[in-house]
Amino acid sequence: MKSVSQDMSKTKIANQKYPLKTFDTIPMLKPHTPLLDGVDSPADLKKMSTAQLQQLADELREFLLYTTGVSGGHFGSNLGVVELTIALHYVFNSPKDQIVWDVGHQAYPHKILTGRRDKLTTIRSQHGLTAFPERHESEYDTFGVGHSSTAISAGLGMSLAMRYLGKRDKVVSIVGDGAMTGGMAFEAMNDAVQQNADLIVVLNDNDMSISQATGGFSKHLATLWQRGLAVDIDKNGDAIFTKRVISSEDRRIRHYLHMANEALDDWTSRLPNKIVEKLAEKGIPKPSQLETLPEKIANKLIDEVFPENLFKAIGFQYFGPFDGHDVAKLTQVFERVKQLKGAVLVHVHTVKGKGFLPAECDPITYHAITKLKKINPAQEKSVPVDSQKPVATVATPAKKYSQVFGEFICDKAATDKQLMAITPAMAEGSGMTEFAKRFASQFFDVAIAEQHAVTLAGGMATQGVKPIVAIYSTFLQRGYDQLIHDVALQNLNVMFAIDRAGLVGEDGATHAGVFDIAFMRTVPNMVIACPKDENECYNLLNTCYEHIGPSAVRYPRGNGIGAEIDKNQAMYPIGKAALEQTIEATAAEGTSNVAKKVAVLAFGTMVKTAVTACQNLAETYPTTTFFVYNMRFVKPLDSELLDTLLAQNCSIVTLEEHQVMGGAGSAVNEYLVAQAAKTSQTLPTLLNIGIPDKYIAHGSPEQQLADCELDVAGVVKQMQTILS
Repeated sequence: MKSVSQDMSKTKIANQKYPLKTFDTIPMLKPHTPLLDGVDSPADLKKMSTAQLQQLADELREFLLYTTGVSGGHFGSNLGVVELTIALHYVFNSPKDQIVWDVGHQAYPHKILTGRRDKLTTIRSQHGLTAFPERHESEYDTFGVGHSSTAISAGLGMSLAMRYLGKRDKVVSIVGDGAMTGGMAFEAMNDAVQQNADLIVVLNDNDMSISQATGGFSKHLATLWQRGLAVDIDKNGDAIFTKRVISSEDRRIRHYLHMANEALDDWTSRLPNKIVEKLAEKGIPKPSQLETLPEKIANKLIDEVFPENLFKAIGFQYFGPFDGHDVAKLTQVFERVKQLKGAVLVHVHTVKGKGFLPAECDPITYHAITKLKKINPAQEKSVPVDSQKPVATVATPAKKYSQVFGEFICDKAATDKQLMAITPAMAEGSGMTEFAKRFASQFFDVAIAEQHAVTLAGGMATQGVKPIVAIYSTFLQRGYDQLIHDVALQNLNVMFAIDRAGLVGEDGATHAGVFDIAFMRTVPNMVIACPKDENECYNLLNTCYEHIGPSAVRYPRGNGIGAEIDKNQAMYPIGKAALEQTIEATAAEGTSNVAKKVAVLAFGTMVKTAVTACQNLAETYPTTTFFVYNMRFVKPLDSELLDTLLAQNCSIVTLEEHQVMGGAGSAVNEYLVAQAAKTSQTLPTLLNIGIPDKYIAHGSPEQQLADCELDVAGVVKQMQTILS
């Protein structure tokens, strides 16, 4: 039984008001979180008062600061949805009610409130929690995510299946304003209305993706926000029209400085004069005369003031915008909205990085952070603001591959005005910020719209310019149809700069770029290049840029090996490999062992691994000569080299940081089998080393390579099977 003092203490907490706490340091020691410590499932939230929910939000935000400092990971987006996540789990009965998160950058609070609090410091670490919602991890993770703009489609599928099965549980899809720019989101919204589905969509509008949101949709949301009006819902489920208070501290005011004046509290000043006049003509009272309006008048006014509301035009019931950091208001809205039938959209405005002042001021830098350096607990309990930005790596000459790409496009654009650079909302991640500043008229950020990015490039190419699509490997998967039909089929002059090729470490399987060779090499007209280091990356980018027709250069995440870039180097001949190193047999003649020749065909960053592995093997197998080739191109392959190796009956090993199935090694196999059959030659011993036919779990890049036996030790072990 609870003691009287415990009950009194709980009552005292419930009656207190807890204004939103703000922080300017990241705690290095676990903070005191008495309410949060008592939450093991969403059911525990339902026992709390509104005051306790706000205190819980403060505790949860501070706990997030602490755990993300320990583990690294997505930062600002999670801080921005603390109150929203609490409200959702407070009102809806998860996991029976299905809560679907888009992308999953903002799912850390969700993981904390659904029984994974004590494991959050393990997020993104090997054998720890995944970076994104994943169905096998928790029954509360209703749909596996990692890519943008999927939540509404998935939620709609759940809703329709539940209706068919006679279930009455609710489905809530949470989608950001950045993810809303993906065409898939609108496809799903269109179908939700067509199907008359019971689906609640929560639009988390923070004016950001990774960078500031861009495009017509962003302007539309800004228009809805700037008017200072809201479509609220009363206890009967009827729409009511209200004045919406805009805080002078709202980050968006800095984006729209013309609003930061003495008229901030005068919501009528935001109504265009023509609309005010129309309202008077129709006999509708001026907004200044009342706080709320009856339903019929409210709907009439809504239609007049929000005639261009996209969501209403599609057929959704629209409510908002609401303050996404007001727990009490959010719980009230969700309690009322969940009683409605049909497609409903609740528009909430949040601030990315909310509660952590450096992140509020610089949401791009604080989109994600690395692990903070550990300190002696006796020394201090927090990290100064200046040290909270992503931790810099130790000084090294090695550049990131994204930096190499950024350098190349700036250098090229300085002499070639035909260059056009396109990114689907990844300017920072792709190393394009400097280019965007220097060559603004040649830079196009198309928001989160990968399919559009590819076809846009195709359209540009028809006019004689040279577009470069800078895109992550895993995101190009979304533009595959467009790559085939809108670029390659027409043999258009488009280059793809494919970042994050190969394994990507802590982001895990959803972001791994391990399928691009397989899906590109089957496409006619494509040229595919794989650089071994920074110098080759720069010069293969130049080679493929000058090539007429579709081409792709795939390079990994992170730093290179410190190779010096020779910008005066001649272009590489397309489809030609280079002998990287020969390790001659050292055993004396006359030994009983039969001399062997092994050719290792290494693609991309595996060249260095191949050299080291062969050097190690040479000590154990002194009668074997090892040839390490830097293949440079997957398509076209160096057929002259392969013909030579076939004629010499040389054992062949292929090595790639890509799926074995359908990858570069598979391409080599196909060629050799066909040539051997054609020439009646004996097929040599073949060994393909790459990523096995499975998804590789998150962990450090080194751990992932070891798991796939793609580190030096693993390659040595696999090559021994053909040497023994």
